[in-house]
Amino acid sequence: MSQGARTRPEGSGQALSKAYDTALLDLDGVVYAGGNAIAHAVESLATAREGGMHLAYVTNNALRTPDTVAEHLTELGIPTGADDVITSAQAVARLISEQVPAGSRVLVIGGDGLRVALRERGLEPVESADDDPVAVVQGFGGPDLPWGRFAEASYAVARGVPWFASNTDLTIPSGRGIAPGNGAAVEVVRIATGAEPQVAGKPLPPMHRETILRTGAKRPLVVGDRLDTDIEGAFNGEVDSLLVLTGVTDGAQLLAAPPQHRPTYVDADLRGMLTGQPEVTEAGEGFRCGGWTARAGAERLELDGDGEALDGLRALCAAAWTAAGDGVCELDGGKALARLGL
Repeated sequence: MSQGARTRPEGSGQALSKAYDTALLDLDGVVYAGGNAIAHAVESLATAREGGMHLAYVTNNALRTPDTVAEHLTELGIPTGADDVITSAQAVARLISEQVPAGSRVLVIGGDGLRVALRERGLEPVESADDDPVAVVQGFGGPDLPWGRFAEASYAVARGVPWFASNTDLTIPSGRGIAPGNGAAVEVVRIATGAEPQVAGKPLPPMHRETILRTGAKRPLVVGDRLDTDIEGAFNGEVDSLLVLTGVTDGAQLLAAPPQHRPTYVDADLRGMLTGQPEVTEAGEGFRCGGWTARAGAERLELDGDGEALDGLRALCAAAWTAAGDGVCELDGGKALARLGL
């Protein structure tokens, strides 16, 4: 069922781990940051899994193979098999395989994740534009990817070779902060060639299709930290989503979210999977959640009450999204967010 223009976060009388059969979890900013587990992630995922929820890890990062990601998660204390990991490299490899003959050569600009995914689909990775590739694929190559790789892609794309990108995330979280992502690298080739790639990763349909094919999920819950990939991907796939505030999204960005970026649920971290979610109800000209009431004033979002900060944020979202309708809320919410410490 299409979500349409969501005007408030929803509630759930059940723990989300019971209400949904499969969690489709983003990794960077949700499960770990800079390679280290985010607080409460390991324990929360263990409890959800023990309660019968299937956990699948869905990442736009095409650098690492599913085996490598699974090993990393297992080392962090989250037992994971390679079959539980779905990457944008797998999604883009399937997309390419549907458009070129089996055994075709594909120029790889990126890491081992792309090469393994291409071979899985019966394609041959090559390293040079002079190797007669029938396609170019670009994915995150990490901070040590040589600049010359972008030139290699540009040579082939300028000759008319079809160009594919695993994803176009402009940034990626790291242990030291926010770093340039594959989308920034894609811009380099776009500027050099004037071409446009076919993109597979979140929030686009090829990634959602790959995820459902590999997990068999019947009632999935997308769990992520990014509005423009995780939440928009859930919106496009017409499934519910949980935004956790452990990554790149802050309160101000959430209040200003357009319909396709509005999550079904909002929580501080992955412990939100283990609980019900409070209802946000209409209260006169505003909205109430927990001990807070929020309304859209003439120029700003107004907040009254006290209690859990997240309840106040949920009420503020309802006020902001209702005021914005199908657009973006432009009311000042700074004072209200400051009161919540968000």
